[in-house]
Amino acid sequence: MKIGIFSHCTIDQIKIGADSYERPGGPACYCGIAARKLGFDVELFTKFGPDFTFTNELLKNKIKFDDALSNQPTTKFTLEIKDAERNLWLESVCEKIPYSDSDADGVLVSPVFDEISKEVLDKIKKNSDMTFLDPQGFLRRTDSQKKIFLDRTEIDLSKITAIKSDPNEVQSLTGLAGMAGVLDLQKRGVEHILYTNKRDVSLLSKNRLYSIQLPNMDINDTSGVGDIFTAAFCCTLLKERDVLWAFSFAGGAAQAALESKQIGLDKVPTKGEVQTNAAYYYNMMKFTDV
Repeated sequence: MKIGIFSHCTIDQIKIGADSYERPGGPACYCGIAARKLGFDVELFTKFGPDFTFTNELLKNKIKFDDALSNQPTTKFTLEIKDAERNLWLESVCEKIPYSDSDADGVLVSPVFDEISKEVLDKIKKNSDMTFLDPQGFLRRTDSQKKIFLDRTEIDLSKITAIKSDPNEVQSLTGLAGMAGVLDLQKRGVEHILYTNKRDVSLLSKNRLYSIQLPNMDINDTSGVGDIFTAAFCCTLLKERDVLWAFSFAGGAAQAALESKQIGLDKVPTKGEVQTNAAYYYNMMKFTDV
């Protein structure tokens, strides 16, 4: 099976305490490699500049990325990470990603900062049987110091198969907090809503809210964990058509990534590392009617 991913490859300057690491990043990299480790073919729709020196990471994972090279610098972030909290600063932005047709079984739209227009999103939804959305890049703005913050943004969410959002993103999308915002996303046409609040992770599907809790652990680098979670959910739902197993697999992937203690893309887990965790979550999952 094949998944298409619309997102910028990024250069991430990751600062953890006194240490600093420059790594390739963005959902294009994290989701792409996670999907490959789950046995999917991956077609990236992305842009990066001549300063992106990490294309070997994509090539060795047999990820397709035609027409990706831009004359503009690669989108670059500085990330300061402390436990589960992080702050981001935008250093540069590459050119926008145009619409392209894809024969993928499903498409994940996961912008990092304004690289995908709402018109491109509309075309993707029109031409894809299953469209997954991580809306963070539609919501992000920068202050005078180039620090990232989220702002209230209207997005047409009709025909979205699944969305992943945290409390701040739900507030920015709906103007409502917590479960009121999650239920509003459902009313707007989203089939499955993944709601991630640090260790507490929920799925709203039809009239039920399912929940799991990630283990309490010492956290090193959280960059890309949300992307790994999203890719695991998308690929498993596409292949198995079982939303609860997809939810369990997503939680299992996030746990395996965090437990690795690795920096950057090295934390992307193998399928085998995910499966044991997924089986645990599937059996321990709680639910309530809403």
